[in-house]
Amino acid sequence: SQAPAVQVDRSEVIKSNLNPVFAKIFTVDYYFEEVQKLRFEVYDSHGHAGVGTHDDDFLGGMECTVGQIVAQKRVTKPLFLKYGKFAGKSTITVISEEISGNNGYVELAFRAKKLDDKDLFSKSDPFLEIYRIDDDRSEQLVYRTEVVKNNLSPIWEPFKVSLNSLCSCEEKRKLRCVVWDYDSRGKHDFIGEFFTTFEEMQKAMGENKVQWDCMNPKYKIKKRNYKNSGVVVLLDLKIHRVYSFLDYIMGGCQIHFTVAIDFTASNGDPRNSCSLHYINPYQPNEYLKALVAVGEICQDYDSDKKFSALGFGARIPPKYEVSHDFAINFNPDNDECEGIQGVVESYQSCLPKIQLYGPTNVAPIISKVARVAADEERTKEASQYFILLILTDGVVTDMADTREAIVRASYLPMSIIIVGVGNADFTDMQILDGDDGILRSPKGEPVLRDIVQFVPFREFKNASPTALAKCVLAEVPKQVVEYYSYKAFPPRCPQPETPDSNLSSPQ
Repeated sequence: SQAPAVQVDRSEVIKSNLNPVFAKIFTVDYYFEEVQKLRFEVYDSHGHAGVGTHDDDFLGGMECTVGQIVAQKRVTKPLFLKYGKFAGKSTITVISEEISGNNGYVELAFRAKKLDDKDLFSKSDPFLEIYRIDDDRSEQLVYRTEVVKNNLSPIWEPFKVSLNSLCSCEEKRKLRCVVWDYDSRGKHDFIGEFFTTFEEMQKAMGENKVQWDCMNPKYKIKKRNYKNSGVVVLLDLKIHRVYSFLDYIMGGCQIHFTVAIDFTASNGDPRNSCSLHYINPYQPNEYLKALVAVGEICQDYDSDKKFSALGFGARIPPKYEVSHDFAINFNPDNDECEGIQGVVESYQSCLPKIQLYGPTNVAPIISKVARVAADEERTKEASQYFILLILTDGVVTDMADTREAIVRASYLPMSIIIVGVGNADFTDMQILDGDDGILRSPKGEPVLRDIVQFVPFREFKNASPTALAKCVLAEVPKQVVEYYSYKAFPPRCPQPETPDSNLSSPQ
């Protein structure tokens, strides 16, 4: 049942323009653990009776999730009229940036020397402005200093700006810095300008100073031996870095999702309707419900939409030996399924081919995902984080090995979610979830960080699957940030958006 759409906000009206760029920024609260659906609608405003009256013509709409927008940073989709008809070749592009993101800030201290004098009876009253130059060459004012009166060698107060506003967190982005002589009527006199980057500014850390010639292009052309209109010096620069979950996601970190399903005999024969693995044509069993609820959220953060799907505790063909970490698509070289739907289909088609057995050993699966996560860690980049969803109906048999495997995994880019299916006694499972005290390995070594979230499915039996997902995924953003902060891995720099190859080919 879809909740009716509620209008959140609307942009300004841009007149007589078929390729409008809207300045209005829509702010949306973002929750990793929810599927947040958005709908964008474009109207041609006739503007007689105020905006938003029934006179406006609907030009098309588009739907997507907040997760898709932040994971791709920039989403372009065709506009649809009602009943799924394309609105000509119209497209809409939505670009996202995090605004509460305190991915760190810099403290800058500037002064100038020997600035040109623009005033007849006194010295100039200089102030400095810093502009960020965006990809579309437009300039965005980042900071304006105070005015220092009657002084050609001013020292401005140190100030702080976020890295996001200074350079969109891209160190090589061009910055334009302009020095003006203040005029109370608002007609400030241009003294000079220089261009730099945050990368260049960073040379001012420690004892070094960086300086730039403050240039007036007109004088450069007119005066033969013109050197500059003064010098601007960056006396000091301090960086304070703090990253958020969205910094990592928008920096291109992919979340790789693996699901592990318990095929032990205690689940009951799948052909019997009492079995937890019974495939009911009318409604999915608890395994499927939990898998879809969590998978539906993770899929927005994985660009190839391929999910690893493993099984444990069954005898598997061809030799019917017990396995605790087999691919449910029976392809040992590639355990990935296409999308959540692919996992559901592999699960349904593997059930008749295997023999439910035991015991309930989960350490092999944790170690298997940990091996992949360890390879990833060696790249020293925040490029992939792993979420392992274990769906089990009972008490873990290899508790000591499992505790050991979790302690090892807590040093790697991974989180573990365990959903207890059915009505077993899950008291032991609460130990693995470190909320009641720190989980330790059998030798007494504590986990580096709490990476396990355990939830019995029965607590959500009457709630919606989204409530289950919300509960188990709510901790993930914190776990991701904790891991990369501990490792001191910064987010990867956002890759420049490459145009789709098929769009840029000559027609």
